[in-house]
Amino acid sequence: MLIPRPLRPLATVLTAAALLTALLAACPTPSAHAAARASPSSPQGEVRGYVDLHSHLMSYEAFGGSLLCGKPFDPGGIEAALADCPDHGANGAFAWFENFTRHGTPFGTHDPTGWPTFADWPAWDSRTHQQVYYAWLERSWRAGQRVLVNQLVANRQLCEVYPLKRNACDEMDVVRLQAQRTREMEAYIDERNGGPGQGWFRIVTGPAQARRVIESGKLAVVLGVETSEPFGCRSIGGKPQCTRDDIDRGLDEMRELGVSSMFLCHKFDNALCGVRFDPGTTGLVVNAGNFLGTGRFWQAETCTGAAHDNTIAPAGGLGDALREPLRYLGMAGITLPLYPSPPHCNVRGLTDLGAHMVEGMIDRGMIVEVDHMSVKAADETLSLLEDAGYSGVVSSHSWTDENFVRRLYRLGGMVTGYGSPADGFVREWAANKRNRDPRHTFGYGYGLDANGMGPLPSPRTDNDANPLGYPFTSPFDPSVELDRLRTGRRTWDLNTDGVANYGLVPDWLADVGRVGGPEIIADLARGAESYLRTWARARNGADQA
Repeated sequence: MLIPRPLRPLATVLTAAALLTALLAACPTPSAHAAARASPSSPQGEVRGYVDLHSHLMSYEAFGGSLLCGKPFDPGGIEAALADCPDHGANGAFAWFENFTRHGTPFGTHDPTGWPTFADWPAWDSRTHQQVYYAWLERSWRAGQRVLVNQLVANRQLCEVYPLKRNACDEMDVVRLQAQRTREMEAYIDERNGGPGQGWFRIVTGPAQARRVIESGKLAVVLGVETSEPFGCRSIGGKPQCTRDDIDRGLDEMRELGVSSMFLCHKFDNALCGVRFDPGTTGLVVNAGNFLGTGRFWQAETCTGAAHDNTIAPAGGLGDALREPLRYLGMAGITLPLYPSPPHCNVRGLTDLGAHMVEGMIDRGMIVEVDHMSVKAADETLSLLEDAGYSGVVSSHSWTDENFVRRLYRLGGMVTGYGSPADGFVREWAANKRNRDPRHTFGYGYGLDANGMGPLPSPRTDNDANPLGYPFTSPFDPSVELDRLRTGRRTWDLNTDGVANYGLVPDWLADVGRVGGPEIIADLARGAESYLRTWARARNGADQA
C-alpha cells in the first residue's frame, strides 16, 4: 500500500516544502453488470479458484477519509458510490495529489465525472479514485475468484499531512472503522441476494470456514491489517511508544474484529521493525515522512549478503531544493539522509517488541506478512518462524527480497505477485515457482493492491500483435463467458485500458493465460487450496502450542 511502485520523474524540481506536502445502485443492472452469463461452479474436494492476498476495499476511510474518491458501495446506489471528490473542482485542477501521483506534477486536470460517463477514471494509473466497486468485484467472483484478503490500511503521517479530513488519524481507530465498513458491505450484498447469509461476499475468520464458503461457490473474504503503527507502536527518537501489554491487548482485539493476517511495519520504521526502503522519487517522499513521524531519516549501511533493500535515492537528486534544509538539520544534530554505496540495507531489524508480536501471532494462529520488512527484519522474522516450525507466513505483493522466497516456501507459506502486465507477471511467477518446496501444495495468486495508491496492471506493450479477444471464456470456470466490462456509458477493453478497475481482473488473468500457458492457469486455480492449507497449518500449530 501507499504507492508501492516508483512515481514518474518530477517535471520540475520540488521545493522542500512541496516534497513534504507530497507525502502527503442498487444490485448490478445492465449499466453496471458483471458481464458474466453464468453462476460460478461449486467445486468439491480440493477447492478451485484464484486468490488476491492484498487489496484495500475500504481505504477511502483512511488518510483522513478525503484522499480517495468513491466507495465500494453506498445505500444511495452507484451514483452516490462512484462520485468524484468535490474538492477536485469542475475540471480536476485542484486534485493536486491525483495529478502528482499520476503525472509527476501537481498541476493538471481530469474529467471529474464518475457515474455514468467515467471518462477519466477509474484508470490503471489513477491512484485516488475507487477501483473496487462491488459490482466489479462480483464480476471477478463469477469468473472464478475464491479468496480476497481485504487489508485494513492506515497511515497516520499521511493523514496528518493531507489538509482535508473527515476521520481521525489514529491508525487503530481507522482499522476498526474499516472492519465495520466491510461488514456493512457484506450486509448490503446480502440484502440484494435474498437476505442475511445469502450473499456471495462472506467474511471468514478461519480456514475451515473459508473452505465451506468456497465449496459453496462464494467469495471468502479475509481481514488483514497493513499499518505503519500497529497498536500505537510508533518510535520517536528511537524510543518505542508501546509496550508488550499494548501488543497483547491489540492482537486480542484484532482477533475479536475477525482479523487473521497482519503486517508489523509499513513504509516507516516503527517500534517493531525497520522497513524495506522505497526507491527513487517515491523513496525521497517516504523518507521525509519517516523523519516527520520518527524524528529520524532512514539509516542504511552497505549490505554484505545477497539480500538487500531497495536503493535509497540520494537527497542531492533534488538539487538546491534540499541543500539549505539539510544544512540546518545537520546544525541541529539530526542525522542527515546521506548514505553509503549501494546495495543498501536498513540498519534496523526486528526489535524485541517485534519479536514479541511475531510470537503472539504464532500463538493466535495468525498469518505473518513479511512484505515491507527490511531484509534484516525479514531474516530475523523467518528465523523465529523456522524455530517454531510455523507455516503461517506470506509475501503478498512482491515487497520482500527474492532471496527469502525459498525460505517462505520451505515453511509452507505462500507467495503472490504484485499486479503487473501479463508478461511481467508470468516472469515473476516462473522465478518464484523455481523456489517451491515439493512437500507443500503449490498454488499462486496475486496481490493487486487495488485502492492502495499504486498503479494497476497497464496495457501490455505488445498487445496489438496478440490482443485478448472478446468475448472469452473464463479459464477458471468454462461455464462463464465474459464480454467487455460495461458500467454506465463506459465500456473498458483490457487491450487499451489495462486493469482500469477490479472488474477487469478476469480479463487480465485470461491474458496471463495467453502469455504463460495452461501451467500458470493451473497454478492460479490452485491458489485458494494452497492458501487454505497454509492457513490451516498455522491454526493447527497454534492449537498445539
